[in-house]
Amino acid sequence: MRAELGATVLKSDVYDLEQAIGEEVQRDLLAAVIAASLNVAELLSDTFLYELHRMLYGDIWQWAGLRSKRERNIGVAPERIAVELRSSLENILYRWDHTDDWDARLLGLVAHAETVRIHPFVDGNGRATRLLAELVFVAAQDGPDLWAYDWNVDKAAYIQALRQYDLARDASGLVNLVPILPLD
Repeated sequence: MRAELGATVLKSDVYDLEQAIGEEVQRDLLAAVIAASLNVAELLSDTFLYELHRMLYGDIWQWAGLRSKRERNIGVAPERIAVELRSSLENILYRWDHTDDWDARLLGLVAHAETVRIHPFVDGNGRATRLLAELVFVAAQDGPDLWAYDWNVDKAAYIQALRQYDLARDASGLVNLVPILPLD
């Protein structure tokens, strides 16, 4: 990494590198979803989320793809992360497969909000879970026209919508806040 960033590594340099890697990972995984080589069931697994986190951060950080091991002021207790993450993703998938009250847009936002609620990683939870949401949303869509989320929203309102979900498991705040746009 130092060879790419130079002798003096600035926070902005690391951020730019994370962004570039994130865009590449997103492009590659969206292509896999569109080609149907990744489906909703594969995406809604703890194994995939850990691997996604490794893809996003593995070239930069040692903690990439590893569960948080310390108590934080957000998320579930570290000893509960593995079980909570797996059971939550399985519950979301079960509901998707066995009910008809969610559309693809809501499915992705619930997957995002639930994984943020658990907060499984030391860092990078937001970016990884927003990408997970995007992939799930695209994979769950039927029809020729595909849509994506526009995550360029007011940060305070976004955090409030996540808190609303955390308290009541109600993703309507996110649905109302996060618009969609045609996928390029």
